[in-house]
Amino acid sequence: MKEFDTHRIFTIDNDDEFDNLALEVFRFQYGNNTIYRDFCDYLKKSPENVSHYLEIPFLPISFFKTHKVVSTQKEPHTIFTSSGTTQSTTSKHFVPDITLYEESFFRAFQLFYGKPEEFCVLALLPSYLEREGSSLIYMVNHLIEQSEHPSSGFYLNNLDELHKKLQELEHKGTKTLLIGVSFALLDLAEQFPTSLKNTIVMETGGMKGRRKELIREELHQILKKGFGVDKIHSEYGMTELLSQAYSKGDGTFQTPPWMKIITRDTEDPLTVQPYGKTGGVNVIDLANLYSCSFIATQDLGKTYPNETFEVLGRFDDSDIRGCNLMVL
Repeated sequence: MKEFDTHRIFTIDNDDEFDNLALEVFRFQYGNNTIYRDFCDYLKKSPENVSHYLEIPFLPISFFKTHKVVSTQKEPHTIFTSSGTTQSTTSKHFVPDITLYEESFFRAFQLFYGKPEEFCVLALLPSYLEREGSSLIYMVNHLIEQSEHPSSGFYLNNLDELHKKLQELEHKGTKTLLIGVSFALLDLAEQFPTSLKNTIVMETGGMKGRRKELIREELHQILKKGFGVDKIHSEYGMTELLSQAYSKGDGTFQTPPWMKIITRDTEDPLTVQPYGKTGGVNVIDLANLYSCSFIATQDLGKTYPNETFEVLGRFDDSDIRGCNLMVL
């Protein structure tokens, strides 16, 4: 297997560079990922007849539940798993080079928020802490370590302690990031309403069956009132990806330069939807070099000309997932 210069993934500067590298990654994965190659061959797509990233086939995300989706013979350093439910099969993401994930999430965080060292990072992620194999826990743990603030850390169900810590940090004027799963943030906002002036509140989605599913707008209204903030930030990521998109509270997400969102026609998955029209969310994540960088998710959304996107819900027949809290 030919080695791939991974550094180039994180130095993309424009759409032409993205297109060229996406095509190169497609050739690499077509040549080294038998599951993906079989899928592409079934669609009669190959490097010989694909000349732009919009023509690259997107592997249904469900393949991560039923197959070992890998583009390398290397042994996995880590296997990330989805939370799932007792009735559903979990996804497995085999990651042979964990430095790709670390570089991806550190660079993306710095791009949108600055250096982790500038924050005290408080994580309210009980459902993720209660199991092994969470890519979100791995990322947040590294952000906590990087922040080096003595108060940075995880909280499980100790909401009273977290509330007191937030009050203490607010009193000191400390720049703080509170990142949490939706149901736990709702519990905190309802049980300990407060007014946060120096804290970014970021939800990662996910009711995990603990509470009634809410549309994003409704969730954010409750959280804004409970925390006394103008905006609720969001993180869009999933087990099957090694990159994240972020929303700073206006309902739209931005991707880092090595990640792109395209929407597909819900009736014809090989047709790309125009800007502003609801479709299935396809993700290109070039950091997913050693699995598959071209994934058709079960989310519904819209893309816009300024490279932002919205997530509006999920296909009716898909499982409830941690990466998205909404139902139509």
